[in-house]
Amino acid sequence: MSLIASLPAIEDFPDAIFVNHETFEKQIPEHRHSKGQFSYVEGGLAYITINAKTYVVPARHYFWMPAGIDHAVTIGNSAAVLRSIFFFTKNDNQHAFYSEMGIYPINELLIQMIKYSEKWDGHVLPDDDGFEFLKSIKKVLPEVSNKQLSLALPITGNDRMKEIIEFMANNLSDTLLLNSTGKRFGLSQRSFSRLFQTSLGISFLQYLKMLRIVKSFELILQTDLSLSEIAYQVGYNSLSSFSNTFQQITNTRPSAFMTYRSGI
Repeated sequence: MSLIASLPAIEDFPDAIFVNHETFEKQIPEHRHSKGQFSYVEGGLAYITINAKTYVVPARHYFWMPAGIDHAVTIGNSAAVLRSIFFFTKNDNQHAFYSEMGIYPINELLIQMIKYSEKWDGHVLPDDDGFEFLKSIKKVLPEVSNKQLSLALPITGNDRMKEIIEFMANNLSDTLLLNSTGKRFGLSQRSFSRLFQTSLGISFLQYLKMLRIVKSFELILQTDLSLSEIAYQVGYNSLSSFSNTFQQITNTRPSAFMTYRSGI
């Protein structure tokens, strides 16, 4: 059963664990549930929208979503598979991990546990075979989730800002400067800078850097371009400059993601 179709059923048994594998929907609309959600992105990309920000969840990463938080999920391409386990909230207050949304790289232990969890689909009740095993996945998460990826783009309802963002996203290979980009939209440097701060809460340069890295994730995971080609397409003059910025933001070199490409 698809995740969208399963959402109402997740609430049926508060003490149960709900398992859902191989979700292919492109867009899971904004929703909330009374269970904590562990979701692993296998191949491709996913995006989580929460609190006016869109977070990137690349392949070989997982996210934890606490209970009761409104969020939407977008699957980046048809090769991405979202493997999700929804956990009861009992004793969540015993560790801060369970109360915060986070995105983390997967490790071999969790990969093997997730593969084994494919034996189940839907509700697993406390007396069912597998309940203790699935429960152990939740229990181990705080111990292995220590390298958080926080790559997020703020979103806005400002129509003028949306037009500017679209222009930037479509012209990342160009030299985008605060002054010249602002002039293109009839704004002085000061007014253009203020628009970014008031609409998005970050500066033009901060947003541009994040936008370039987000786009580079898409190109790494969904195309066969080399890293040098990707660097130039997102506006960097050299591979080393791109690689250093990528590592600064993600704590990982872009080359580490090349083996996660769709179909590899």
